[in-house]
Amino acid sequence: MSEKKGNYSASNITALEGLEAVRKRPGMYIGSTDSKGLHHLVWEVIDNSIDEHLAGHCSKIEVFINEDNSITVKDNGRGIPTGMHEKLQKSALEVVMTVLHAGGKFDKDTYKVSGGLHGVGVSCVNALSSYLKAEVHREGKVFVQEYSIGKPKEAVKEVDTTDITGTFITFKPDGEIFETLEYKYDVLANRIREMSYLNSGLTLVLTDNREMVEGKPKSETFYSEGGLKEFVKYLDQTRTPILEEPIYVKGKEDNVEVEVAMQYNSSFKENIYSFVNNINTREGGTHVSGFRRAVNREFTKYAQENGLFSKLKFSISGEDFREGLTSIVSVKVPEPQFKGQTKGELGNSEVTGIVSRAMGDALKNFLEENPKKARVIINKVILAATARHAARKAREMVQRKNVLTGSGLPGKLSDCSSKDPVESEIFLVEGDSAGGTAKQGRDRKFQAILPLRGKILNVEKAMEHKIYENEEIKNMFTALGVSIEENEGERSLNIEKLRYHKIVIMCDADVDGSHIQTLILTFFFRYMKPLVEEGYIYIATPPLYMVKKGKQFRYCWDEEERLEAINLYTKGNEDVKVKIQRYKGLGEMNAGQLWETTMNPDERILRQVTIEDEPSADITFSKLMGDEVPPRRQFIEENAKYANIDV
Repeated sequence: MSEKKGNYSASNITALEGLEAVRKRPGMYIGSTDSKGLHHLVWEVIDNSIDEHLAGHCSKIEVFINEDNSITVKDNGRGIPTGMHEKLQKSALEVVMTVLHAGGKFDKDTYKVSGGLHGVGVSCVNALSSYLKAEVHREGKVFVQEYSIGKPKEAVKEVDTTDITGTFITFKPDGEIFETLEYKYDVLANRIREMSYLNSGLTLVLTDNREMVEGKPKSETFYSEGGLKEFVKYLDQTRTPILEEPIYVKGKEDNVEVEVAMQYNSSFKENIYSFVNNINTREGGTHVSGFRRAVNREFTKYAQENGLFSKLKFSISGEDFREGLTSIVSVKVPEPQFKGQTKGELGNSEVTGIVSRAMGDALKNFLEENPKKARVIINKVILAATARHAARKAREMVQRKNVLTGSGLPGKLSDCSSKDPVESEIFLVEGDSAGGTAKQGRDRKFQAILPLRGKILNVEKAMEHKIYENEEIKNMFTALGVSIEENEGERSLNIEKLRYHKIVIMCDADVDGSHIQTLILTFFFRYMKPLVEEGYIYIATPPLYMVKKGKQFRYCWDEEERLEAINLYTKGNEDVKVKIQRYKGLGEMNAGQLWETTMNPDERILRQVTIEDEPSADITFSKLMGDEVPPRRQFIEENAKYANIDV
């Protein structure tokens, strides 16, 4: 039995099972044990505080990165209950912190909506931390309990009095579990900024005690009054909107809250971000289906009733209505059903109709009340349909040519002998010269080489049909074996016939090489994103220097390694001379050097390309490769300290 509605006490905590499996299989609970999993621990703790906000009891959350890379999260919510749990005969705080699937999320009167519905949140963080301290301010008292790898060091104890309420969690991730223990400020800042937009009126503060700025720890405060409308404007900061203000929709049906902001811009891609109870559903789900259904239906109906499609000689597709559309779809669902532990896709079938109806009513009113704006949007849709029709013709021409010419593989491709994609890898090499060296140095059994001549097309600023006219992009499509297919008007990348499971971008270590690398990454992010999401894209890391003394030599990948090599060979004696070669291009290495430093799987350094925060990645590519110069200049100035500049 729970206490009266709105109360939050020990009796609201429901315990389902123990913690033992978390340390054995951490990936099942937090996705991975790499940097992504490390940061996921922070999201789990913040989610608890966000849930307090959603319940109307928390207005401020503070996150601290401490000097030792531990994390502290403070909120001014009600504080985790500390009373005795009736069934387990221990403090409810200890139950929440040490028992899997324990918490107020399972009591409908405590939290009507919650992100952490799997209930593994803070107990999972505790299990994967070498140290955790929970400090609760509640009922005028301060309660503390400390833990090591999920086990209490002692019972919950009362240590002080207080005139505030809230929960303070400090945890240190376990080095035996995680591959890295270093928290990235930007990753935390991007996600916390996102949370501020999704929870208007909530103040979030991020402080990094590892870095001092003008004598104080680096800190940012995130607060949004406009919520999703401000979020859309933030995402579109490097694009030109075609309407003055985003279209905003808010509705509620059967305790499901729907909130949507959408804005058309001058770009050629759809950017949709969806959330359920503040959780980013990267694979979409029923709420996204409902949104798209309403957009297609209402715009089609309006255009047909007003004769705006009468001159078109081909049909309009659903994606034509979404080209150049940035949208945020956020729903609050009392009992969400996610597909998979990572909560990437919403499965509640009833949400489709709820979102579709809320969107439909709002869009119908918007179109009727704003005929001039409606015509601007429909004109963009017609332009998108025309471009899609041209792109399909260009794409079909490329694919038809492949079929007619047999294998369809580019003439420049030096393929590997293996036909097993799992063991095969392809190097996309800048320039014919470096490509020739790579061909000589490679292992022909599993390594393929595709030289790319010059800089490929900047897809950020090009209409799609232009992409298939670019020789280098056509070669990449055909060499990789993937294709863009249409099904019921929706396009998707078919990667079933992908010929290599490692696609390695190998460019010179200079400004031009970095530009070419960014152009290729932009292409993959915009048109082959599943390859990035599945972890198939890598960046080769050729050495920057070779330090040589007589017959002794050492390759160096950064300035620190160069200085170490010099000290090793000179032993502090300035009279000892060493030769330092700066590799500005791949062509400066012979085939043997390129193999042993950059291509040999036993020695090389490959950087896997991942998407840690999709909205942030979207903005970065738009800044770097879009039409607007000021944002690009600002980005370069802010990140110039990371550049390697030859003196």
